[in-house]
Amino acid sequence: MDLKKTPAQIIMELCNQAGISRNELARRLNVTPSQISRITNEETKTISSEILIAIAKEFGVSADYILGLTDVNNTVKEAENGVMEQNESTSCTPMLLMSSAFPLGKCLEFIENIDDMPQREMAYAEYYYFSGQHEKAVEYSEMYLNHQDIMLKLSASLIYTFANLSLDRINLARLGLDRLKEYLKTAMSKETDKKTMACCVFVASAAHTLLHLPVGHIPPLANYLTEFTKGMQLWGAYVLAHKAYLNKEYERSLGIVQACIMTCDKVYPIAMIYLNLVAAMDCMNMMEKDKAKEYFMTAWKISKPDDLIEGIGEHHGLLQGLIETCMRKDYPEDYARIINITYRFSAGWRRIHNPDAKEDVADNLTTTEFTIAMLANRGWTNREIAEYLEITQRTVKQHLTCVFNKLNIENRKQLKTFMLR
Repeated sequence: MDLKKTPAQIIMELCNQAGISRNELARRLNVTPSQISRITNEETKTISSEILIAIAKEFGVSADYILGLTDVNNTVKEAENGVMEQNESTSCTPMLLMSSAFPLGKCLEFIENIDDMPQREMAYAEYYYFSGQHEKAVEYSEMYLNHQDIMLKLSASLIYTFANLSLDRINLARLGLDRLKEYLKTAMSKETDKKTMACCVFVASAAHTLLHLPVGHIPPLANYLTEFTKGMQLWGAYVLAHKAYLNKEYERSLGIVQACIMTCDKVYPIAMIYLNLVAAMDCMNMMEKDKAKEYFMTAWKISKPDDLIEGIGEHHGLLQGLIETCMRKDYPEDYARIINITYRFSAGWRRIHNPDAKEDVADNLTTTEFTIAMLANRGWTNREIAEYLEITQRTVKQHLTCVFNKLNIENRKQLKTFMLR
């Protein structure tokens, strides 16, 4: 980088590299377009520290880089000698909160009783993510992206990637995803203990399956489940069940979930929320609506005491109307918060998924339109959709007409291109 460049020139270069306009940058930073224009047009000689930090976070660079004080433009990537240093330790538990058993309603108390500060702070990062508090999740996970303990780095990178996705910070989400790929690549290229290898395989498999993105060659996750604690085995099973779901092996996917639930003698809240959600997805695709509602309500009852609602919002499209039918009337305030999570996660997910997977999942439909389109794509009739969602057939038809117009298609057969698998 030419260190004589002005901050304005550097910011415009970053915008051009990211393919966004100044107005879009302003929208993402939640500032007025005129504020960004004054900076980039060099009408002001100073940039407020708040805006400077926000721009740095958005593009994944340091504040010094924007100010032209350094040509090192990445605060997140590791040093050139590789992402897994020789002096790394593996004493910490990966994804501690995700994989732990604790009484419902006692999540924060569980975290506060963790003695080790780094583990406690990463547990907070997990809690903030799974409760839909994405800014705080990024703030806490960011502190451990370069930690000496590989388990903390893996946990931090996973939370950092998904939280930035929901904040529409696609560049930072990509940086987090690249780190996960690099961890796995490095682990496979040299002698790595099986526990570390297992966790690298898990995070790569999770990113690949949940984001529906290619991440390179991944060894079979099933080969490493014995290296995990019980809680992590549940998460490994969730990833395997979700993968079976994507392959349309709904009975196999449901069987994985049922086997996990039957063998648990403790409640692992976060893992069990996700397991019950994928079971609900399976039942919906097998046209077993009542069972689907039972699994969904189990997930909701587990998530409610600690407000762990992120997973429900993430799975909206795949749940095919269960959120609407089970929550809109009885839990209107929670429903509204979950739908807000859905919009934020889906927008970020499509921006990273569509170009990378070379697919065109619809990004211009309301949640109701998307739900109806998903059901229609699955072969449901207007009457079945109307009865299920408790609306009139005329309303279903009106929504489908809007969907066809927005997607510029003429019939149900053409929906497949724009829907989730």
